[in-house]
Amino acid sequence: MTVTLERPPTPEPAPPKARRQVRRDGWSRRAPLLPALVFAIIVTQIPFLVTVWYSLHSWNLVRPGSNQFVGFSNFADVFTDSTFRSAALNTIVITSGCVLISLVIGLGLALLLDRPFRGRGVVRTLLITPFLVMPVAGALLWGTTMFDPSFGILNWLLGLVGIGEVDWVSSYPVGSIVTALVWQWTPFMMLLTLAGLQSQGKDVLEAAAVDGAGAARTFVWVTLPHLRRYLELSVLLGAIYVVNTFDHIYMMNQGGPGTASANLPFAIYQRAFLGFDVGQAAAMGVVVVVGTIIVATVALRLIFTSFTREE
Repeated sequence: MTVTLERPPTPEPAPPKARRQVRRDGWSRRAPLLPALVFAIIVTQIPFLVTVWYSLHSWNLVRPGSNQFVGFSNFADVFTDSTFRSAALNTIVITSGCVLISLVIGLGLALLLDRPFRGRGVVRTLLITPFLVMPVAGALLWGTTMFDPSFGILNWLLGLVGIGEVDWVSSYPVGSIVTALVWQWTPFMMLLTLAGLQSQGKDVLEAAAVDGAGAARTFVWVTLPHLRRYLELSVLLGAIYVVNTFDHIYMMNQGGPGTASANLPFAIYQRAFLGFDVGQAAAMGVVVVVGTIIVATVALRLIFTSFTREE
């Protein structure tokens, strides 16, 4: 017995009029996005290309005629610069400390706000308020009202128990900046985790209660796995924003004493506008942008993987 396999019929090409209509429909959907795309290219990509061009030149504004092409020499100088390495370490410490502490406190506040109680709307509004304060105003608030060695509230409270005045910003520069950043970014973490808590099905929690799981076990084995992608998104977005911190460092202690609390954005500012070395400042900026893109790409892949697995 012979079995004959028939080749499926080859689809006929669409007529030119239909192809033109499909192409016209595609452009009609993309056309409203073109102004935003052009704007994004003008304000982000063109300046970045100009920065890359400057990074390949040795150009110091206080030395006329010093603008000359040096290739990747600026990048070699950047990676051997102790100031850059110190700023990179400060950036990691400030970013990781702020994000992790804000995430833990925000998760605790979100768990409290997820429970119904009288005045919850007012409490939620008050807890969100620090995130709405401008960074410069928040830095001035903490640098003067809270941490001032003579008139700060923190020293006044310590004075009630007999502890002398402490110059917090000078003695503990990184800790002071992390504290101010945690105060400002905790509401952001709280909102994201609260959204994750409110998206959790109540039937799952009821099923866990029926099975005899206590509150702690339910949180560890049911709530935390559900919150995983929200926590990952909070860490990613928080790190992207906090790594660019400039206002708090500039307003609170100018990166001092010395460069004790200077992070990468502040180090680039010092190299460009205080040292007037445009070439090395541009090279530092390119290194920071490339490093941020690499870290963000890896983190986004992990987050998209977790979304895909849950679907």
